[in-house]
Amino acid sequence: MALKATVFKAHVELADMDRHQYLNQSLTLARHPSETDGRLMVRLLAWCLYAEERLEFTKGLCADDEPELWLKNDAGEIELWIELGQPDEKRLKKACGRAKQVVLFNYGERSAKVWWQQNQANLSRQDNLSVWSLSDVDFNALAELAGRNIKLQANIMDGQCLLSTESGSISIEPECRQKSQ
Repeated sequence: MALKATVFKAHVELADMDRHQYLNQSLTLARHPSETDGRLMVRLLAWCLYAEERLEFTKGLCADDEPELWLKNDAGEIELWIELGQPDEKRLKKACGRAKQVVLFNYGERSAKVWWQQNQANLSRQDNLSVWSLSDVDFNALAELAGRNIKLQANIMDGQCLLSTESGSISIEPECRQKSQ
């Protein structure tokens, strides 16, 4: 019998001073059986950093042709494609061809550095690709905030994200490895 996804509910109060985006939104996230709390929270962090009312979680790990999050315009065109981890370079190139903007959040500090060294030259040719990296300390701190029903306050200013829940607060500033033009 196959394991089922675990449903997480998040109520997010977002104040992004960098983009002048202020939202109060309830989100439902499904955690794949093979997904960790840390990875789930990286998805939530990515939503906070690029939040818009139409930014939505996809089938993620269950679908090969979808990112973790995407934003589509009224015509169904993909405006924003957000990936996590260390995907194959071909997958990112394909995403860059399908979406106006592609964002990757790396984590797993040691393996992410090796992955970046191997792929940087080819990925630097993708003008619409941004690559952000999270330290192991930040990844683990995010995992500690995870909960099945989470009330999250996210304040973003000068690239730094302060996340607060009933169980604590953390400050995260992803390292920019490549910025889209």
